[in-house]
Amino acid sequence: MSADACSMLSVVVIGRNEGERLRACLESVLAMHRGLWPVELIYVDSGSTDGSVALAESLGAKTIALRPQHPTAALGRNAGWRASGGEVVLFLDGDTVLAPEFMFDSLPEFREAKVACVWGHRRETHPGRSVYNRVMDLDWVYAPGLTPFCGGDALWRRDVLAQVGGFDERLIAGEEPELCRRTLAAGYKVLHVDRAMTGHDLAITRFSQYWRRCSRAGHAYAEIAERFAGSAEPFWSDEVRRNRRRALVLCAMLLLGVVASLGTRSVWPLVMMVAAFALLAARSAWKARWKSNDLLTLLLYGVHSHLQQLPIFAGQMRYHRLRRRGRSAGLVEYKIP
Repeated sequence: MSADACSMLSVVVIGRNEGERLRACLESVLAMHRGLWPVELIYVDSGSTDGSVALAESLGAKTIALRPQHPTAALGRNAGWRASGGEVVLFLDGDTVLAPEFMFDSLPEFREAKVACVWGHRRETHPGRSVYNRVMDLDWVYAPGLTPFCGGDALWRRDVLAQVGGFDERLIAGEEPELCRRTLAAGYKVLHVDRAMTGHDLAITRFSQYWRRCSRAGHAYAEIAERFAGSAEPFWSDEVRRNRRRALVLCAMLLLGVVASLGTRSVWPLVMMVAAFALLAARSAWKARWKSNDLLTLLLYGVHSHLQQLPIFAGQMRYHRLRRRGRSAGLVEYKIP
């Protein structure tokens, strides 16, 4: 398939109770630079109660309303691309805003037959609204080049999606890197390009939201690592072990500091524990200095790099607990509708 010979491009947007974020997303697609290619816009809804389907229809999108017992992003994306007619499919989450030139500028990348997926830079549109948005904005920063993964916003060849079977609908998170894993095994490439792709709105203002989002990531790590554990090339096994080690070290530091303070009737053991954590955070901030020039943001990012290990580990433990009981987790939502 030559990108220059595409007969149609498809944009698949998935969402659930995104409200005005969805409007901004759909309007950004309608405003994008599309050259001479016709573009179809498909919105797949997963049980919204805020009028999202009617909103999408009013903006001219083809809509698909799903009412699954266990909704997942993978279900929505599969329903979208399977209903599409384009040879190239752009997936977007409903809380993103598309950069107007991304799709047009990225199509030439598909002139290389083995490039199956192209993705660019996603950044937070409102990093100043909360410390969580500000810090987790740096989680989106990756060096360009060939990668073993992509995010939810990405441009895919439709024939490759059909060849590898699309997204795994059983996963509540981590479905994109899992798909990339199968795509690479089939001999294709995933390319991260150095251009703006989407603006994103995490909309996290509370610690409980932060905890749930990180916990969901831990669930994904554990589930996908277990799935590939018996393969020739394990996937995310190192990340799972690293997270477990870091979370246990943090818990041990806290317990030791509390016990020592109680035993000595002094705050100094706790102060030393906090100082040790601060040194770990500063070390992580230094390693991430290529991501930002803002010192305070980097220091906060260093704290996040270690603090997130606790909810990630909790998410792993939750997965294994449900697994032993023969149950599967439902959708983990962290946003306030």
